[in-house]
Formats: sequence, structure tokens, C-alpha cells
Amino acid sequence: MKGRVLIVAGSDSGGGAGIQGDLKTVTMLGAYGATAITALTAQNTQGVFGVHEVPRDFIRQQMELVLQDIGADCLKTGMLHSAPVIETVMRAVEELAPDTPLVADPVMVAKGGHALLDPAAVETLKRLVLPRASLLTPNVPEAEALCGLRIAGREEMIGAAEALKGLGARAVLLKGGHLSGPTVADLLFTADGPEFFEAPRIDTVHTHGTGCTTASAVAAGLAQGMPLRDSIARALAYVRRAIERAPGFGKGHGPLDHAHPLDRG
Repeated sequence: MKGRVLIVAGSDSGGGAGIQGDLKTVTMLGAYGATAITALTAQNTQGVFGVHEVPRDFIRQQMELVLQDIGADCLKTGMLHSAPVIETVMRAVEELAPDTPLVADPVMVAKGGHALLDPAAVETLKRLVLPRASLLTPNVPEAEALCGLRIAGREEMIGAAEALKGLGARAVLLKGGHLSGPTVADLLFTADGPEFFEAPRIDTVHTHGTGCTTASAVAAGLAQGMPLRDSIARALAYVRRAIERAPGFGKGHGPLDHAHPLDRG
């Protein structure tokens, strides 16, 4: 086991996304996952039915105890549901792990449509999280909310990713799964410019947790010392296979198969 990832995110009682999906992913890719839970959600494949907030001082305590003892080679943030939570988490990052790479997944809406970020907190996320992110991993709706641009195709994806990088993120992985068409194109935008990763679309509703899984898979790679592009390529391959092998559980957007084998490299 190589590489330590501290995951700061919400819990998913259905096991497909959030902390549960993150830990499965990091473990399967050969890294070590520790957690600081920001919220408890009551959800299944049909939606989110309740959210219980974790007190902010307890979020800070979880982060502090892990970082001071176990340490972390990469940080991954997911559901940070309010401005005060964002402020608490980012203050802890700056004080306890100022030089540790951060993969920030700007979770805003659950697969079933339930809001997981207070709309009033979007500006706080832009102000505090983006400038600290080694990699920002929005999907199309999240990118639109963050940069204020409409994304209909690849040209707009490049413009949005460039805008998000302009807000401070060192690199952006803009996931294209929400766009239509037989091919899914995910865009990596860095100082070297844009690069698309393409794959045939898989016709399935069992995609719950793809965003969390992708970000955590990249974080595992960075924690293991892999270059960013290699981390992303491995993450996308892992997620694709997890979708292909989804067990079909539940009556709605089902979970992935996080437990499938993948050459760890």
C-alpha cells in the first residue's frame, strides 16, 4: 500500500458515492484512505432524503488528528455543503497541510437532483477552494455554476475550463458525461492547454458515484507519486470499468462496481 489520501466529504448511506465510494476507490487502487466526514446523508439509488450536518469543530478535529498522526500525501474534498464548512475545511488545510496537493470535487447536486451545496456558498467555494486546488473536477452543470458560462460542446468546455483555471485552480478536469452524443469527452486543462480523453458512451442508469470515484482515483494516483495526466488516465479507466461492471442494485441510479480489479501499475 502506497500513498495516503485524506478524504474530506459527506457520507452516502447507499454506499455508492461520498466517503464510502471514495474509500473503496482509494483502497482498490492501492493507496490508504483516511476521512473527515462533513455530513451524513440518508440516501439510496432513488435520491437523498435527509442531510445531517456534522459540527464544524468536529470536522476540524477529524482533519487535525489524521494529519498530525497519519499524515497525507494528497487531500480530496467532496461535499462541503455550506460557506461555514468550506471556511472551516480550508482554514484547516492552510494551517495543517499547506503544501499537500488537493483534488477538489465541487459537489453541488446529487444524481437524483437534491442540492448538496447551499447556493449562497458558491462564491465562498470559488474564493477559497479554487485557488488552492491542484485539480478541480467539475461536471458540466457544476462548471456552468462556477464560471457562469453555458456549455454545449467541446469549444465551450475549453472556454469554461480556461475560466475556472483563471479563478485559481492549477488544473481542471471537466467531465463531459452530461453532454449528449455517442462519445464521452473529458477535458483536462492545464498550463499546457487542453487535452480531451474520449471513450464510447455506456448506455446505463447505473452511474451513481462517478464524480466522487473519479476525483478519489486521481487523488490516489497523486498520493502515489504519479504524474497528473497518468493519474487521470488510470482514474478514467477505473471508472469506466466500474460502470461496465455495475451490479444493477436499486431502483434508480445504481452504484458502480468499485471492487473490480485493475492493474495498479
